[in-house]
Amino acid sequence: MLVWERPEPPNRPALGLLSRDRIVRAAVRLADTDGLEAVSLRKLAAALEVGPMRLYGYIATKEELLDLMVDAVHAEIRPTGDGWRAVLRSLAEATRQAVHQHEWLADLIGGRPQLGPNTLASGEVVVAAMGDVDLDTAVPAISAVNAYVIGAVRREITERRAERATGMDKEKWQATFGPYLERTFATGRFPALASVVRDGPHLDADQTFRTGLEFLLDGIEARIPR
Repeated sequence: MLVWERPEPPNRPALGLLSRDRIVRAAVRLADTDGLEAVSLRKLAAALEVGPMRLYGYIATKEELLDLMVDAVHAEIRPTGDGWRAVLRSLAEATRQAVHQHEWLADLIGGRPQLGPNTLASGEVVVAAMGDVDLDTAVPAISAVNAYVIGAVRREITERRAERATGMDKEKWQATFGPYLERTFATGRFPALASVVRDGPHLDADQTFRTGLEFLLDGIEARIPR
């Protein structure tokens, strides 16, 4: 029986009130503060002031705990809008915002589909918004948006982590490596790249994400018969 269906053990007030929801909320707080590496059943039990063995009545494995954490954050991802394009845009923006709020989520999204109730509720809204679009178009369209978002937010989080690790923000990085690029481009070996760096648009993270998303939505719209 999956964790979503498995009943919780009865409360034992003498040992302190505990619930699966309370455990998951504590795990999310730990991950938000110190990253996924801080989320162990031992540390979680200490944060809840209970014995580690009590947690096993609610969660059988750490993998179950991670699934529950991902689904808990999906409660924050509620796509809205009038029509499929607005809903897909809302899904992308809400997912990105959730990852920015919970950086560890970037390491867990993707892969096999999540099956928790919050995740399924979000998926129901998105699929319903496709309306009469045939499934041969709707399914890969939704998958393409999800793949775009996962790739974009993972890149953003990787850059954020690199800034913390090196102490170099974007401006410092450019100042450090700019002279090398100028010397390299002066050789004439990379004229196309040189034109991009010198004359191309220099978008910030928000502009880059939204521009790419609109390109993708334009492509999906071109595949849907009017």
